[in-house]
This record gives sequence, C-alpha cells and structure tokens, in this order.
Amino acid sequence: MRAGEGVDDRDSRKQGGIVCAGNFIVDRVHTLSYWPEQGNLAHILHQDLGVGGGAANVVTDLASLGFPGKLAAAGCIGADQDGEIVKARLAPAGVDVAGLTALADRVTAHTHVMNVPGQNRTFFYHGGANDAVTDELVSPAAFAKAGYRLFYLGYLMLLPGLDGIGSDGRSGASRLLEAARRAGLTTCVDFVSSEDPEFAAKVGVALPFCDYLIINEMEAGRATGVAVRDAKGDLIEAGLLEAGERLLAAGVAKGAIIHAPETCFWFAPGASPIMTRSRPVDPDDIVSTVGAGDAFCAAVLYGLHENWPVEHICAVAHAAAARCLKGATATDGIPDMSVLLREAQETNPETA
Repeated sequence: MRAGEGVDDRDSRKQGGIVCAGNFIVDRVHTLSYWPEQGNLAHILHQDLGVGGGAANVVTDLASLGFPGKLAAAGCIGADQDGEIVKARLAPAGVDVAGLTALADRVTAHTHVMNVPGQNRTFFYHGGANDAVTDELVSPAAFAKAGYRLFYLGYLMLLPGLDGIGSDGRSGASRLLEAARRAGLTTCVDFVSSEDPEFAAKVGVALPFCDYLIINEMEAGRATGVAVRDAKGDLIEAGLLEAGERLLAAGVAKGAIIHAPETCFWFAPGASPIMTRSRPVDPDDIVSTVGAGDAFCAAVLYGLHENWPVEHICAVAHAAAARCLKGATATDGIPDMSVLLREAQETNPETA
C-alpha cells in the first residue's frame, strides 16, 4: 500500500487538514554533565524518549496546538518496537497513521541526541526506514481526496530516497511535491542543516514545486550560497534579504520564511519582505534547543491553513519556538494555540 491510500476521511466535522510527510525518528535525548573530549567520560544526568524528525515533530506540535483540522502522517517506519513507539505517540494525539508504511527489511530511524544545557545539541543518527522513502511510496492524491489542504515535506537533505538527482535532472522530492500540487494541495517544505556539498543542487531542483519554504538562516545560506553570519557569528540581515530573494527567484511560489534565533523574514513574490523580531528567552530557561525550528514551522502551517495575516503567524511562531526551548524533547513544551495567542499578544500587541 502506498502511504496515504489508507487515509481515514470519516471525520467530516474537521475542516481541511495537514499531512506531514518525511522523517519519523525515535529520539533518545541524553542530558550530559558536560561535553567530553575524546576518551573522557561525561555523566548522563537525564534521559528522555521522544519521537522526532521533521514530519513527526510538526504533526505532533500541530496536535498539541489544538489544530482544528485533520492531521496525518506519511512516510516509512520499521516493523519493529521503535515503529510501534512512533505510532503509539501519534495515534492517541488524533494523527492518522495509516500513511506510515512499515518495512520489514528496515529498522525505524533513530537518533541519540546529546544535550548540554545552554549549548547546541549533537545528533548521532541512523536513517533506517527513512532512507527508503521514495515518491512512489507516498500518495498525495489520496490525502487530497480525503479533504487535506496542506502537504508538508521535511526534512529534505535527510531523505536520501527523495534527495538524489537522477539523470533527468529531477529528484524524488520534486516529483512528490509536483504530485501534491497536481492533486490540489499546497506544498510546504523544510530542510535539515546538512553539510552535504551538494546541498544547493539537491534542494534547488525541488524549489520550483514548493509553495512555502520554512527554513532557518543557515539552511537559507547553504541553499543560496549567501553568507548569513559573519566571523563572529552575528546575523547579516542584508545576507538574509539576498537569500530570500534568491529563493523566490529559484521557484518558491508563495512564500519563503527564514527564521533565526534573532528574527524572521517572510518573503513573498511582488511584496516587500516582512521582518519580525523573536521574543527574548532567558538562557537559564532553555532546557534544550531540540525541535524549536519545528515548533516555529508548525505554528506557521497552522496560520497558513487558517489564513491568518503574516505578522500574526510570525508572532505565534516565535512564541511556539520559545515554548519549545523549555522542553527536554522536541515536542513536550508545546501548549494549546490559545496560550501562544495570549503570549504573542503580550509580546507584540501590534501584530498579534
């Protein structure tokens, strides 16, 4: 069965919906006493089990936000205990998991996340079933028939079966996104911060089939070849502006949203970029940075589906990312959207 062919469309009370396709990963998050040099020992102070990856995080966050439409997952897991963990985390949240294909010859993708509070996290990743996802295994038309409106795909550059470019100059991601568009779905895409030297080429072939691109500043820089931070690590806003315009020129149809810890720029064809500052977060309140970008993305998708103004979407997206920083896993810090709306109003009363 192609992922999506078993989509449950019985709940007619829910209007529209978002399908999240791509990475489904079991995350084991280890909080360390410090980051050791090679050969040294660090203590694991705490461990958390979560389900991560672009698609898993975003669909889980949407459920936590109380998204009013239908939610579905599409991709591949292993026929193993970790695959059952993925389904057990998503299904009780109201996510349709019929689009997850269990592969007997692959283990479910999993990651050991090493987290030192106040520092960036480090990932040790095994791709497993995620590496087997191809455009032939996902059926956007089935989701469109079931009433879904948005088709999210993430992460490009962590789905080798979709990222590779064939002799025809196309990638599986470009074909999948084209099929989603043809079915009437709005396509939304996210990247992972890969060091692949072919990053720009691989994501570039998918951009002409992307309606909305939601990525961080480093991914924007790698996709366009534009410097977005200087040698001291400070944000180069002029670089972000150039990167955003290049992404639109490369084919992104409706909006390129570039977020960074400091700010967010929203680019749309024929319009001036809209910039919103992020809300300040006390470093002492940051438990983990895992999933903050996905929380931002989930709030953007929520707002797009509900047709909110751009400034309003950005305000709640910043609030979602700030909330995520206070949780140990990628998704356990996300509240109901009503909380984010209140916090956004308090922080940015002119935009929320």
